[in-house]
Amino acid sequence: MADAPLPARTPPRLPEAEKITINLGYVDLGQIDLLVAEGFYSNRTDFIRTAIRNQLAAQGDAVRQVTARRMLVMGLQHVGVAELEAVRAAGEQLQIRVLGLASIAADVSPELARATIASIQVLGALQASPAVRQALADRIG
Repeated sequence: MADAPLPARTPPRLPEAEKITINLGYVDLGQIDLLVAEGFYSNRTDFIRTAIRNQLAAQGDAVRQVTARRMLVMGLQHVGVAELEAVRAAGEQLQIRVLGLASIAADVSPELARATIASIQVLGALQASPAVRQALADRIG
């Protein structure tokens, strides 16, 4: 009897958003509620997302220039064991610079991360196990 092929391993599903909390004055909040009540927006979150997207679009040229100058990867950068093992075998270290989400696989050991990641700069969110975060604490900036 032949062994059945192993199913392809899919990377873990990462969330597409991160929850933030903001404080608004009562008048600002009331104005948002008025626009929602009048049907301009479906809810407060819709208004806030729209306002943020409009501001990001207005500042788009500045974001692109700074992203290029700082050599940031925009979007998602996921680092797994295989990639880090290849980096270690080549005797190199990574400098991770991300605008968006940087993700270090859950099966990456703190020792492997420390041996292969020289620095991490994330504007957005970093997902890594608590042990890896602790191992790289002096390299996260």
